Parts: sequence; structure tokens; C-alpha cells
Amino acid sequence: MSRRCELTGKGPMTGNNVSHANNKTRRRFLPNLQDVSLQSEALGRSFKLRVSSAALRSVDHRGGLDAYLARAKDEELSPTALKIKRELTKAQSAA
Repeated sequence: MSRRCELTGKGPMTGNNVSHANNKTRRRFLPNLQDVSLQSEALGRSFKLRVSSAALRSVDHRGGLDAYLARAKDEELSPTALKIKRELTKAQSAA
């Protein structure tokens, strides 16, 4: 399972551990990923996604999963999230 947010595309970054003696060793900064179930109002069901806590706040700020995916760029979304976005657009165009 990759350490990448399915909604924002946020992944690991690299940097240095710096000791008191100013020795530098490489390290990784991992995103704060959580396994969550997000509810879609338009589709009437929930989806399990691996999302960073920052993306979870963004989903809440925009008014839910449907509103977030409507404004999200396709390049940032995972294949799972892209599939959900396509289902949403199909459901909204049919309604």
C-alpha cells in the first residue's frame, strides 16, 4: 500500500536529521494518512479511502466528498477517487 493520499496526491518528502553536533543524515517525512469512510450524498453510499488529515479538513470545508471531487484536479486523484468522480458526474447529469 503506497503512502500517498488518494485525494490530494500528497506523498513522502525527504530531508535531514540534524544532530546537536550538526551532523546530517537523510530521513523521510511521511504524510499523516488515515483510513476513513466518506459518505457521498449524490450516490447514497460510503467509500473507504486512505486520506491525509489535511485533505479530510479540506473535504469538510468544501461541504463533503461530492463538492470536493467536483473541484478536484484529475491529476491529483488516485484511480479509486477518479472512478468515484466519474460516477458522481454521471449521476448528476442523469438527475
